[in-house]
Amino acid sequence: MSWQAYVDNLVGSGAIDKAALFSSTGDSVWAQTPGFNVSAAEVSEILSGYKDISGLQEKGLHVEGEKYFLLRNDDRSIYGKKDKTGVVIVKTKQALLVAHYDEARGTTAGQATQVVEKLGDYLVSTGF
Repeated sequence: MSWQAYVDNLVGSGAIDKAALFSSTGDSVWAQTPGFNVSAAEVSEILSGYKDISGLQEKGLHVEGEKYFLLRNDDRSIYGKKDKTGVVIVKTKQALLVAHYDEARGTTAGQATQVVEKLGDYLVSTGF
């Protein structure tokens, strides 16, 4: 399966409205929803948050120029929320998934999280 197919499957779930898949070092975009532009600086900020979360706690999490309030973080996942939208970010050994959801479309944070985390589990199971 192509990398784009993974992003398309996330969006096709109905829980995610846009997503991107990067290398875990942030040096390349493997696939993305057309028009979902996460800047290199934002990817770098996210990756820095896995090493030291204090920056995201103090300044917020930024995706597509929007500031999200940090809800949760651990060694693998970072969740952010802004009004009725949110982001679910999952880092695996070789990949970084960044997914956006919108509650106005009928998606709950739990549904979005479940879909993205499931893909993260799959990537981990295949060595990515």
